[in-house]
Amino acid sequence: MISTKGRYALRVMIDLAKQQAGSPIPLKEIADRQGISKKYLEIIMKALVEGKLVKGSSGKGGGYVLLRSPEEYSVGEIVELMEGTLAPVACLQEGSEPCPRHDACATIGLWSELDRLVHDFLFSRKLSELIGPEGEQGIRTGRMLHEH
Repeated sequence: MISTKGRYALRVMIDLAKQQAGSPIPLKEIADRQGISKKYLEIIMKALVEGKLVKGSSGKGGGYVLLRSPEEYSVGEIVELMEGTLAPVACLQEGSEPCPRHDACATIGLWSELDRLVHDFLFSRKLSELIGPEGEQGIRTGRMLHEH
């Protein structure tokens, strides 16, 4: 399950993509538009900055901007940054200890396929697909990610 942190980060990235005007967008504006508490948004923005998805600047005229164009961000990289691994079982997590039952596991093929499907789906979707009328329609109809 994707947490609020992951869902809100995606909403923030969509917001920044829609507001892209070259000048930084203040945190308060994002928080107000998205209905996210400023304190919680600070945590999300810190992670997005540390993950090198956005750039933050402080002081008068400060705020946040995307570091790349919306077409260059995958939904998967945003979600994975906030959530960590999306692997459905521990033995498929990157860097996990080899499972002693791997060779005799009747379900590893199922979990591997699910992992591949989720990864391929999220990493094939671009942030640019979620902005504008077409992206909003896709979210509402369930063709894309469903936002709450």
